[in-house]
Formats: sequence, structure tokens, C-alpha cells
Amino acid sequence: MKKLILSLMIFALIAGMVFAGGQKDENVVTIASDATWPPMEYVNADKEIVGFDIDLIKAIAEAGGFEVEIKNTAWDGIFAGLANNSYDAVISSVTITEERKAAMDFSNPYINAGQVIIVAEANNGVSILSDLKGENVGAQIGTTGAIAIDEADGVTLKTYDEIGFAVEDLANGNLAAVVADGPIAADFVMSNDNYKNVLKIVGEPFTEEFYGIAVKKGNTDLMNMINKGLAATIESGTRDELVSKWLR
Repeated sequence: MKKLILSLMIFALIAGMVFAGGQKDENVVTIASDATWPPMEYVNADKEIVGFDIDLIKAIAEAGGFEVEIKNTAWDGIFAGLANNSYDAVISSVTITEERKAAMDFSNPYINAGQVIIVAEANNGVSILSDLKGENVGAQIGTTGAIAIDEADGVTLKTYDEIGFAVEDLANGNLAAVVADGPIAADFVMSNDNYKNVLKIVGEPFTEEFYGIAVKKGNTDLMNMINKGLAATIESGTRDELVSKWLR
């Protein structure tokens, strides 16, 4: 009898531990991110997930009064995992589109990742495309940047199969500027040792491509928490500090 009682007590204890371990801490929000796109989200040399998006969601969580756990997730299944409750939200340079809004909810936009201008570090006379009148400006063929240059009065478009070739030509003095997506431009200018202190980003994004944090459709409570924290990071200037750290 004693053995039976002891066995039942041990079983109850183990079951309680398993049950407790399986419970989700409601104060911890699991965030999926495809950490393959520096400087927005990537794995550094110390195997840590870092980047603008990662710092931002941590700041949002601190301001909003909750904690986050980052889960590195491949892009091709990231939205399916959100729908299946594999995690609570996605921050991974996700552009807000009408098509995506039909399948998931988005936070307020946290950054405009539109087209920006890259010039040589010594060039202090450029802030907008019209400042490049009479100059050759590079972009990857078929991109929004190439279209914008082509439509700019007096600016000559030079196209490249890959944006890296355009950046290299700029560094070698063969172009006056390059136009590219903001995060891509930042990766070259901030992270590439060949172009640090050689090139810089000028002005503000001149097209609109807003990024947002995605949550499962109808998860209003979480969305409100995220938007509250996001508003606080913007108001405090923290978001802008992170832009300067990672993207400029």
C-alpha cells in the first residue's frame, strides 16, 4: 500500500512538472524572424540573432511591459507558422501589403524601407535625386530604384544585373550615386568592410515601403501591446537611435 501511495505521489509530482513546463508564460511573446538579411536580422559571429528588427522588438517589449523570445524561422514557412500558432508574431522586414493584410494583422508601420541614395563619403552636395542632374546613377535593373532614376529629369540611369556591381562602380568613381532599398544600402555602407568610410547614405527614403510586425488575424490584445510599445519607442526617440545604429 505504501509503495502504491508513493508511486501515485511520484506520478502526480511528475505530471505536475510536465504540466507546468508545458504552460506558456503569457508575459513572453514568441517572435519569429528569418535571420538571414543583415542589417535587419542576421546571426552574428557569436551565433546571436541581432539586427535592427531584433533591437527594435526588444525595445518595444520593454516599453510595452512584456518579454520576447526570438525564434529563427525560414522565410518560406514563416507565415504558415504564424497561422498555426507556432509563434505569436513575426518581425522580419515584412512589407505591409493589401494581400498580406487579408491573411494577417499588422502593427503600425515602424520604418519606411523605401529607396535611398548612396554617394561617396566626400560628396556633400546630394540629398535628393534632382541634385544628381547631369550625372550617371546606378541601380539594379527592373527595380523601383531604376524606375525612379529613369523618371528623374536630367539624371542618366545605368543598370546592373546585381546591385553589388553598381555599388562597386560607385566606389571606383564610375558613378555619381546608386539608388537601392534602404536596408540593402545599409548593408553595403554599414557592414561591408570594402565600403565603410568610403560610401554613405544621404537624405531620406523617397519611395514608400513600410515594414510592420505581423500577428495572427484577430489577435487584438497582442496587437495593442505591440502598438503601445512601438508608439513609446518612437516618442522616446529609441527607434530613431536604432535607425542611426543600423541603417545610417
